Amino acid sequence: MNNRIRPRNRLLALAIASMVFAIFAPTIVQAQDAPTVQSLAETTTKLQMSIDTTWVLLTGFLVFFMQTGFAMLEAGLLRQRGVVNALLENFVDAAVTILVWWAVGFGIAFGASQFGLFGSDTFFLSQLPDASGNYPTGAPGSTAAINTYTLFFFQFAFAATASTITTGSMAGRTDFVGDLIYSAIMGAFSYPIIVHWVWNSNGWLFKMGFNDFAGSAVVHTVGGWTALVGAYLLGPRPGRPAWGTLPPAHNLGLATLGTMILWFGWYGFNAGSTLGTANTGLIGLVTVNTTLAAGTAALAAMLFQYSRTGKWDLVYCLNGSLAGLVAITAPCAYVPTWAAVLIGLTGGILVVVCVDLIEALHIDDPVGAFAVHGVNGMMGTLAVGLFGLGSLTNKPAGEEAGLSGLFMGGGFRLLGIQLIGITAIVVFTTAFSWLMFGALKAAGRLRVHPDADRIGIDAYEHGASVWPDVYEIEKIIEDDHKGRSNPSGISATE
Repeated sequence: MNNRIRPRNRLLALAIASMVFAIFAPTIVQAQDAPTVQSLAETTTKLQMSIDTTWVLLTGFLVFFMQTGFAMLEAGLLRQRGVVNALLENFVDAAVTILVWWAVGFGIAFGASQFGLFGSDTFFLSQLPDASGNYPTGAPGSTAAINTYTLFFFQFAFAATASTITTGSMAGRTDFVGDLIYSAIMGAFSYPIIVHWVWNSNGWLFKMGFNDFAGSAVVHTVGGWTALVGAYLLGPRPGRPAWGTLPPAHNLGLATLGTMILWFGWYGFNAGSTLGTANTGLIGLVTVNTTLAAGTAALAAMLFQYSRTGKWDLVYCLNGSLAGLVAITAPCAYVPTWAAVLIGLTGGILVVVCVDLIEALHIDDPVGAFAVHGVNGMMGTLAVGLFGLGSLTNKPAGEEAGLSGLFMGGGFRLLGIQLIGITAIVVFTTAFSWLMFGALKAAGRLRVHPDADRIGIDAYEHGASVWPDVYEIEKIIEDDHKGRSNPSGISATE
């Protein structure tokens, strides 16, 4: 009997509870604070900042992963006797850069501007958090709606890339201590000064309306020209073939893997430079332009080299894709997709021609760093002045709209601004690099010891080989000692 009554009691209780809730719930809700337009706006802003921070960190991780790409590319294109040295230099460059960027570089780049030339505060991130324990957004020279720590990390990843570009051009014969010194100087001074000019909201080039969305000028031109000066002052690697004939790459598999990692990381490099996700169309445009330029440049370089040699050249195809990526880095957010194809086409041909030019000048650039980064960094920067859309480009200070490029009906003004900017960057970087590397050379810290030229830099500086079962360090050193003690090569019994 009781078992039959209990279900009815439960249903009755539920019905009564529902009636009570229906009567009194509106009163309960009204007793709580009603949402206002201001509270909803604050919630939306916090949510957007959270999403933007996640986006910038993830893309920053991609840019940092490009260090792996550079390491694999250099390891593959170099001769076997210098691979360990290249791997260690690529790895330790990031370790050096994070410290000097924290101490000095970030402050010079994004601190309060002095005459539009350099920043003067935010060193050691000493102003964070603020006196109230809060984590402010942006920096004195940046209005990015992300917290300053996130901005710091993202920009550090870019700074590490600039010095890594240089190691490729100087590989195989640079004193390791010298590498540590110049990497620290680049991360602390030469690179941040250019960042301040271009990306600090009070920088002189920024105010002029100079456009470099993600770093064709700031990162790649700086890295490329520093690399060229360093390679010239170093002199060629020992035992390389006659000029015009490049030493064979030691492992094309590693070189291909490194290039594919770099292409993948470039989506963080370019798309991440939006510093937020509010404008999804812009992210899409940047991503598509980046891909179009890379693919076009890879095909252009491969086909152009085939027309000259009759061979389908893997190395030129790889460097062609990188040339396209470098060239599109400045204009990726400012140009239509058809212009990205033209930029990639130009970059693919330029990289082949420039490698020949550097060889003709008797400058040993093992990975073609200047042809990829220096030349195409400049070309991509100038391409904004040719194909930039006024609705997308930066506004000069005091003006209401951006400028269009020459071929987009805007005349020569934007092209002139881009030309002034890239000229100033090249002149400053070249002069700074001459002083930096010249001082290292005078101190005996630029070129590795002559013994390293005989037995290989890996054996001399690191006592290691990337393939110890193939390239035996002990036997090479032993043979070198025998050769020096008996130059004639004739034994005592002969």
